[in-house]
Amino acid sequence: MTAVESPPAVKAPPTTPRPPARGRRSRRARYAITVLIFLLPSALPLVMFTLYPMVGALWTSLHSWNLLSPMQWVGFDNYVKLVQDPATHRAFLNTLYYLVGYLPLVYFGGLALALALNSRIPARNLLRGVYFLPVVTSWIVVALVWRWLLNPDIGIVNFVLGLVGIDGPGWWTDPAWAMPSIIIASAWKDLGFVMIILLAGLQAIPADLYEAARVDGAGPWRRLVSVTMPMLSPSTFFVIVISLINGFQVFDQVYAMTGGGPAGASTVVVQQIYDLTFRYGRAGEASALSWMLFLLVLIVTIVQIRGQKKWVNYA
Repeated sequence: MTAVESPPAVKAPPTTPRPPARGRRSRRARYAITVLIFLLPSALPLVMFTLYPMVGALWTSLHSWNLLSPMQWVGFDNYVKLVQDPATHRAFLNTLYYLVGYLPLVYFGGLALALALNSRIPARNLLRGVYFLPVVTSWIVVALVWRWLLNPDIGIVNFVLGLVGIDGPGWWTDPAWAMPSIIIASAWKDLGFVMIILLAGLQAIPADLYEAARVDGAGPWRRLVSVTMPMLSPSTFFVIVISLINGFQVFDQVYAMTGGGPAGASTVVVQQIYDLTFRYGRAGEASALSWMLFLLVLIVTIVQIRGQKKWVNYA
């Protein structure tokens, strides 16, 4: 009877000793320093020109300050005063008025240009450059040109309207037409930016989708609604977010064309911040209003980002 030999014991693989905690901390510190060095060229301007002024404005909003005498602590009195001030209500309503008129005009105008310039038309590249030219033009220049075009006495717009028997309005001199004047000038300048973004989105749509739609009998309108717009939704989302943020901060064209007038009809929030600071010497209230605007923009942006899951197609 032979004895059964047991198999040789399997040796456990040698374990690599863990480095000491001090060595791990040292490597993490070196890694953090390396990352910081690479981020410093962009992080330093961000801290100096964005984060530091924001913190400074928050601190100033809790004080009463006329830019000359020492600041006096008032707590949240500036915020309470602004919430109760009818001028603040009017500035926010005027800003909302601007957004309601500006957003549809600039988006659908930019979409129409993008669709037209995405087709095979003569001088397509030249037209793209021409329509994008106002985007790189100074806002002050554009505002002054449109102030002249919309001049109720010597402006070209009213002159052309008079040729067809229409009595032109007072435009920026009329409280009822001051904000529409700013909306028209703003949309004209920003059409090229929206056009370029949407044009890039159109060119990224696979041609196979259009071919399949044609085979299924879809006409131009059905292809636009069922293929183009869903596939263009990421570009549309980007345009809406950027346009809303810029719209809340509208100032240059208001300052150059109307100065917030006539009779406060075109005073927007940023114009109100400017006036509170440099015309009335109420820097504490101006800083509080700037933080109110920041929180409003932040909330609107968060709502848009949360809501994009329901209508933005990233496929």
